[in-house]
Amino acid sequence: MIFAIVVLSLAAASHHPDKDHEIIIPDEIKWVDGPLSLPKGAKMVILEGDPTKDGPFVMRVKMPDGFKIMPHTHPKDERVTVIAGTLYLGMGEKFDEKAAKAMPAGSYGRTGAGMQHYGYMKGETILQLHGTGPWAVVYVNPNDDPRKKK
Repeated sequence: MIFAIVVLSLAAASHHPDKDHEIIIPDEIKWVDGPLSLPKGAKMVILEGDPTKDGPFVMRVKMPDGFKIMPHTHPKDERVTVIAGTLYLGMGEKFDEKAAKAMPAGSYGRTGAGMQHYGYMKGETILQLHGTGPWAVVYVNPNDDPRKKK
């Protein structure tokens, strides 16, 4: 399946003073490792804004089949659209595959600030995250934080 993404950006003016819009097609996406707050194997691309700063952002995260994200929270609401694959999203402080709800490609979800949740992927999965930064991942169990496993 081919996706063409059109991003109309008010914030793009700061990045592209000569543009009032931006179009990004899949062949132009340059995936990089990260974010560091997720286990190794995740790839990401920032489409708009800067998730580490105040203000709106849009980013995609690509994860391999079987990828797990242990229970965590975010300081602000997180909005996710499943672009490809299937995200299984569960709520709570304990990882429980059976309690997670399948979100196939095309699904949308929102977790409120401070809501404990976790996820795992079936098939290579691409998520589009958007919200207001700064975006951060705070693990319920600090031992699950990949930044501490260097």
